[in-house]
Amino acid sequence: MIRTCIRDNLEALRQGLALLDDFSAEAYREPVPECFGAAPGGHVRHIIEHYESLLGGVLSGRIDYENRPRDPAIERDPAEAARRIRCLMDRLDTLAGEHSDGLLLVRVETAPSDARHPWAGSSLLRELEFLLSHTIHHYALIAIMCRLQGRLLDPDFGVAPSTLRHRVKVQNLCAR
Repeated sequence: MIRTCIRDNLEALRQGLALLDDFSAEAYREPVPECFGAAPGGHVRHIIEHYESLLGGVLSGRIDYENRPRDPAIERDPAEAARRIRCLMDRLDTLAGEHSDGLLLVRVETAPSDARHPWAGSSLLRELEFLLSHTIHHYALIAIMCRLQGRLLDPDFGVAPSTLRHRVKVQNLCAR
């Protein structure tokens, strides 16, 4: 199961790379008023830093998605974002088999700041599933932003891998 989940995460990151290839730096960082003034680059940075949080925490067994650097270079420069995504893909690709059964602790976002134990148990598979869903949902927001900017996108961008597989299944059934 973990290999399938890694494969789906890698495919989602490949979608992001394909999108970044078509972005000018200006469009990438252009705020979209209809989307609370956010820019596509901010969402891409957010996605990247979540993956970096997971990969940085796997060895220690503690993942803190809230303690991110919020690196402005990632949200300003699509080439830097693409470089970081390629690094993530290389690291994810080697993750299968490593730490796949170990307990991970994830910082609980709703825990009070003075909580003695602000950590919840999780697993690598569960966190990879979270990141996939998180990425796809942010891609959907990016897709809306791009369309509001007048850009055409691949119709599969921002669609979950399970939905894409279901569509193929339905098409195959209808073709019979």
